[in-house]
Amino acid sequence: MIYDAKNIRNVVLLGHSGSGKTSFVECMLYEAKAIPRRGKTEDGNTTSDFTAIEQNRGNSIFSTLMHVSWKDCKINIIDTPGSDDFVGEVVSSLKVADTGVMLLNAKSGVEVGTELIWEYVQNFKTPTVFVINQLDHEKADFDATLEQARSRFGDRVVPVQYPLSIGGAFGILDALRMVVYKFPNDGGKPEKLAIPAHEMERAEAMHQVLVEAAAENDEGLMELFFENGTLTEEELAKGLTIALANQQIFPVFCASATKNMGSGRIMGFIHDICPSPADRPAAPLANGGSIECDASGKAAVFIYKTMSEPNVGNVSYFKVYSGILHSGDDLFNSSNATMERINQIFISEGKNRELVHMLKAGDLGVTVKLKNSHTNNTLMVKGADTAIEEIHFPAPRIRTAVVPPSKNDVEKLAKALHTMQEEDPTLIVEHSTELKQLIIHGQGQLHLDIVNIDLKKYLVSMLIISNLKSLIGRLLQGLLITVTGIKSNQVELDNLPKYILE
Repeated sequence: MIYDAKNIRNVVLLGHSGSGKTSFVECMLYEAKAIPRRGKTEDGNTTSDFTAIEQNRGNSIFSTLMHVSWKDCKINIIDTPGSDDFVGEVVSSLKVADTGVMLLNAKSGVEVGTELIWEYVQNFKTPTVFVINQLDHEKADFDATLEQARSRFGDRVVPVQYPLSIGGAFGILDALRMVVYKFPNDGGKPEKLAIPAHEMERAEAMHQVLVEAAAENDEGLMELFFENGTLTEEELAKGLTIALANQQIFPVFCASATKNMGSGRIMGFIHDICPSPADRPAAPLANGGSIECDASGKAAVFIYKTMSEPNVGNVSYFKVYSGILHSGDDLFNSSNATMERINQIFISEGKNRELVHMLKAGDLGVTVKLKNSHTNNTLMVKGADTAIEEIHFPAPRIRTAVVPPSKNDVEKLAKALHTMQEEDPTLIVEHSTELKQLIIHGQGQLHLDIVNIDLKKYLVSMLIISNLKSLIGRLLQGLLITVTGIKSNQVELDNLPKYILE
């Protein structure tokens, strides 16, 4: 089914490592009946962490695009890694998302990674919903986590829900719908209950805050609020959509992803309240102008992510910013002045892809085997001058010299690293003519270690050396040095490539 922009929600899952993003995605997919059962990160069978590296490590390294149908909408979901070594995956995903869902670990509160990601959320002005996760844990502290979030991110962080024990069972009081959800001990579909009398005062106060936030952003709603003292459900939804889209409110929800508690309600909120691509401001262009999300406009497609797959080649993830993209379209790459044919269009479900014949403005998709197009490139109608403003990736934080185990692989390694740089713009490859070294720049040691593991698909590996020139000096002195390869090991000098001394 092909969706119009008004019926599309582009959502990116954000949060510090271990906050439960991947498990929450499994709940979303399960609630929408996109998967028959929920996978677990510890079992290596989740939809989003499908690469061997992620399954072996037990956490996300790459962003992953998935989608579900929810009522009359298509919800595109991007799961992102929590480690700041892979911040490039977060930044590129925020570029094309229309709503962020920031997960907070109820045991740990606001963590360092949360604050780092928040800076990028603010840079992109992304409407964001907070989800305080893992509330079923004995050490969970909702109030402390909420207070930390309001302290760090401001008083526009407004709770919609709070956890409530109901006869020993886990429950969630929802102040927007004014109802209590009581969950079975093992999670799943909740029972709807009336709000207990002793909780009504708190619930009504929270509801009033939401009503006022909805009314503040629309003159017509403000007049209705003054006349009636409240808003209807439809008026409330309209006002909250405007407030959320303008970052005037950051709603807070409750969940336990491991037991699938609360995810269905959040899916409903995404459908009912979160902005569609058509509700977002016009996207900035490279020429200083802007482009509206309009299917009747000229086609403009932005590639936000590139990967390389064995037996496939380049896999390009994109957003249709304007017009309609059809399979077979010939589009102009504004970055290198070449033409590209879009032979196939897919929608993504992790490692699986479903072939479609077209996608409309606002949607996310995938294509394969583009010859000259990579991340940050715009494909558009020739002469249209609709090149999308590029993603500004963070500067590298570390650099190191690298060598292949064999002198015969020097050129092969350099070529492989340059290909990987096209996939990962946070990886910079430099040929130092002065030092006669191949130097790579990255976000951290883990980033470089993963680069080394990923080199396997190019049938080459590398030894990471902090300073090649000082290494040679230490070699001559007969000292032990530390070399980081696929694993960090202290090695004897005899194990190092002999050609380094040549």
